[in-house]
Amino acid sequence: MAGLLVSQPELWRQLLALLLAATVVMGSPGPATISVTAVGAAFGLRDSLRYTGGIVVGTIAVLLVVATGVMAALASMPKLAPLLVVASAAYILYLAFKIATAPPLAACAAEGSRPTWLAGFLLAVANPKAYVAIAAVFAGASSSEGGAELDPWTKLTVLAVMIVVIHAVWLLAGAAFARFLRRPVASRIINLFFAATLVLTTVLAVYG
Repeated sequence: MAGLLVSQPELWRQLLALLLAATVVMGSPGPATISVTAVGAAFGLRDSLRYTGGIVVGTIAVLLVVATGVMAALASMPKLAPLLVVASAAYILYLAFKIATAPPLAACAAEGSRPTWLAGFLLAVANPKAYVAIAAVFAGASSSEGGAELDPWTKLTVLAVMIVVIHAVWLLAGAAFARFLRRPVASRIINLFFAATLVLTTVLAVYG
């Protein structure tokens, strides 16, 4: 693939377009990215790594579902989509509650109150924005009017790397707020803000 990129500038243009589309579309605020930021702010960087790992693995699973056409098969089952939306909304509301009520970092929240890897994975695979965003980016990268075209494995690899990078950046952004969260009043205000933002981005993802 490296040789093709060198010999065919069109592939470079497609690769750069894919990176830009992934950054803008997949990296924009949504239930998964905002939840990673909120968890990072509420629980700190180290205690948020497992949850973020679950989000990343779940989002990559969504990428594979979209790329292999499984999503098209699921779309043919009209009764399944509302169930996924309800399940996703219910968990996101629960997560928003946990974030809003998280104690200041100085209080050292108990292990059981920290979002788990499985929680992140489940949110990612039930996140309505993920399917729309990834499908849009993947379809855009797959449409080429003749000439050289990026192969599917290259697209999958690039998008998987972008998923890791995007969520790592959002996690670091949230963790940057953690130093302000050792004060009870500041902790409550920021946690409430992130919880409300998480709910809002979910509503926009579903109805926007």
